[in-house]
Amino acid sequence: MMAEPEMQRPGALTDAERLERAMHAVGVRFRRPRLLQQALTHLSYIYERSRSVQTAIAESNERLEFLGDAVLELLVSEFLYRRFPSASEGELTAYRAALVRTPTLARWGQRLGLAEFLYLGRGEQPRPDRPVRERILAGAFEAILAAIYLDRGLRAARSFLQRLLEEEAENLIALGQNENYKGRLQELTQERLHVTPVYRTIAVTGPAHQRTFTAEVLVGERVLGVGHGPSKRAAEQEAARRALERLRAEGVG
Repeated sequence: MMAEPEMQRPGALTDAERLERAMHAVGVRFRRPRLLQQALTHLSYIYERSRSVQTAIAESNERLEFLGDAVLELLVSEFLYRRFPSASEGELTAYRAALVRTPTLARWGQRLGLAEFLYLGRGEQPRPDRPVRERILAGAFEAILAAIYLDRGLRAARSFLQRLLEEEAENLIALGQNENYKGRLQELTQERLHVTPVYRTIAVTGPAHQRTFTAEVLVGERVLGVGHGPSKRAAEQEAARRALERLRAEGVG
């Protein structure tokens, strides 16, 4: 059983109102709303009401977060595998890393308005100068994904996540790369070879909503790298990464 909520403040949402609004924001009608409530319940909320470690583990969203992490990795991997049929294992791994990192999940949580629905301890309550921490939002997002999976099955979890992936994958992948390969390549070639890299888009394939771009980077007259990606920018980043690898193999850099 969930811990009893604290006395409602004037104008505060009741549990029923909170869960109804959360279901609307998530876009999933839960058969067992208690699962959604648990997904929204941070450990700090339970600790304020119980000293029992067992109670905290059972009633907070930590176990759901654990399951949600696995469901997330599976569904993101499946999405990328189908979305980029010509991408290498390394490219797919880099794309997945960009999509499952904490800032990405927190951003999705913000888009869904999860901060409004979370059960938080007093020390984690948002203030005008301090919003809900990224890690809490990301964990709640994973917990909600797990709750959807448990309540409605893998198909519903996939449908919920698909909307976010389709809308944001291109920008997230492009912006989420750990390295600015284009910037590094430009610095290297200008310093060592006294030339500036030039990028060209040489192919665009796939339907309008699932484009795959192919770009090449030239240093002088040589094509040093070719890359693929869901956007022009991502393809150029991958081309720059391959060019850097080639230059290192040649002893430049």
